[in-house]
Amino acid sequence: MSGELPPQIQNQLAQLQQLQQQAQAVMTQKTQIEGLIRELDAALKELEKSSEDATIYKSVGELLFKADKPKLTEELKERRDMMDLRLKTMTKQEERISSRFTQLQEQLKLSLGQIPPKGG
Repeated sequence: MSGELPPQIQNQLAQLQQLQQQAQAVMTQKTQIEGLIRELDAALKELEKSSEDATIYKSVGELLFKADKPKLTEELKERRDMMDLRLKTMTKQEERISSRFTQLQEQLKLSLGQIPPKGG
């Protein structure tokens, strides 16, 4: 195909490209959230294994502070719940982007099928 594409098709291609970038960003965020969830699960598991009188420290930036085990457990569980919610949100967003991408792809195929061939 030679020559320029019609503006409608150029616009659809630009939207497809933008959706690809959004999908990549969402996948990256999901991967990061899944990693945080694994870390939180590991920390909670270690807390459960520790004795009630064990000395527990919490990292805050570059510092370590002595922490209360039940309070720290509750904080980690709340953070875990928050990460679960974010993961579900990212998954829904990923599904919407994927659906829109497929829809736009089909529109683009139809539009490209309507371009008359260049004769010469």
